[in-house]
Amino acid sequence: MADPHGFLEVRDRELPPNRPVAVRLQDWADVHEHLADGQAFLSRQAGRCMDCGIPFCHNGCPLGNLIPEWNDLVWRGQWADAVDRLHATNNFPEFTGRICPAPCETSCVLGISQPPVTIKNVEVSIIDEGFARGLVVPQVPQRLTGHTVAVVGSGPAGLAAAQQLTRAGHTVAVYERDDAIGGLLRYGVP
Repeated sequence: MADPHGFLEVRDRELPPNRPVAVRLQDWADVHEHLADGQAFLSRQAGRCMDCGIPFCHNGCPLGNLIPEWNDLVWRGQWADAVDRLHATNNFPEFTGRICPAPCETSCVLGISQPPVTIKNVEVSIIDEGFARGLVVPQVPQRLTGHTVAVVGSGPAGLAAAQQLTRAGHTVAVYERDDAIGGLLRYGVP
């Protein structure tokens, strides 16, 4: 459990403020501002996680992310372990964390009596911090099997399958019918 008293001491759900619309129209950066005390801010929110006996946030997540575990790691400042734990269940947290409607937050048990933990914000911050610290690196397979596997479609599911197959040691050929890779992320998500 992150902070045994965190949900009692920090009762408010804190989110970074949104950047002004006039500024956001000029770039493709995140909607939220980056805070100078970002680490303390995230630690406070991650520390609110109660690490429930039955983590409904984990059950509410379509990917089955190990949310209480990476909240604990963020609270402790163990970013490398938090990135590893996030990648254990999520191949692409850099974009899935941003476009997900966060059903985990509505499943958060803390939400019964207080605003829920800012799980989505913590998840996005883990991967952003991982890239900033150079913690996100390719995982080279330990051995090659000599088999080639075809993956049809280069959307998130196809690329995740290709990544897992590559990690298992297979050579992967990804086939896409459109002129560029990305699938729904390129042609469907605004």
